[in-house]
Amino acid sequence: MLGSMVRRCLEWLAPLEKLLSGSKPICLSCGAGCDGSKPLPVCSGCWASIPWITEVLCSRCGRFEHCTDCSRRETTYYSQNRSAVRYDDTMKEWLALYKYRGKERLRRLLGPMLLHAYHLHRRHPVEPAQRDPGAQWISFVPLSEERLRERGFNQARQLAEELGRLTGLPVISLLRRTRHTDKQSFKSRAARLDDMKGIFEVDEEGLARMKAVSGSTGRLRIYLIDDVYTTGSTLNECARTIRKKASAEVYGISWAR
Repeated sequence: MLGSMVRRCLEWLAPLEKLLSGSKPICLSCGAGCDGSKPLPVCSGCWASIPWITEVLCSRCGRFEHCTDCSRRETTYYSQNRSAVRYDDTMKEWLALYKYRGKERLRRLLGPMLLHAYHLHRRHPVEPAQRDPGAQWISFVPLSEERLRERGFNQARQLAEELGRLTGLPVISLLRRTRHTDKQSFKSRAARLDDMKGIFEVDEEGLARMKAVSGSTGRLRIYLIDDVYTTGSTLNECARTIRKKASAEVYGISWAR
């Protein structure tokens, strides 16, 4: 008798739970209902507002317009970078909601968008031989301890984990920050370059794990994840630091450019 009462209670609660939880998917950007027909958890309006980068003019950094940064750089330590979207006002708002206003659920929106940049690497390799990537790993730009305490999470790490989940590639921590710096978005190009010098060091534990799994032979490619590519100074310094300790090709994947 008790069992039948429990079953009746569960039958009564089921439609109520469905009603409370909502039967339609919710757009992670604006909160409106969506029909689930898009590849991302957004409504049709938000989907249409995404400024995807489909063609690049600079084969090195993936810029969609004329590039002056790459020609001015003395040495480039990364193989190439690709970004998913242009950093317009709508994308700035999405990133601000994610990084600064505590809406961590947006990792399920921004993270899968990196797949587009990942596939751009395969479509536009710097050299034909690089179509065969060999062993592939995903890593991310680290935050300082101060910034991590302030924000509560590393957005680059979360995005890397989302991309790893979708591609099946292993995600590993390869870098640590040696010191805290102010936000780079408010600085000139020269100030960014000065700030980046010696700011990273290799995470020896992560490096040892990668080498143990990958072995000592064959090609090794590391996809380094960040949220926004501006001048490339962060990616270049990360790649320089990694390549001092590992024979690897470093490819940047940023959410926005």
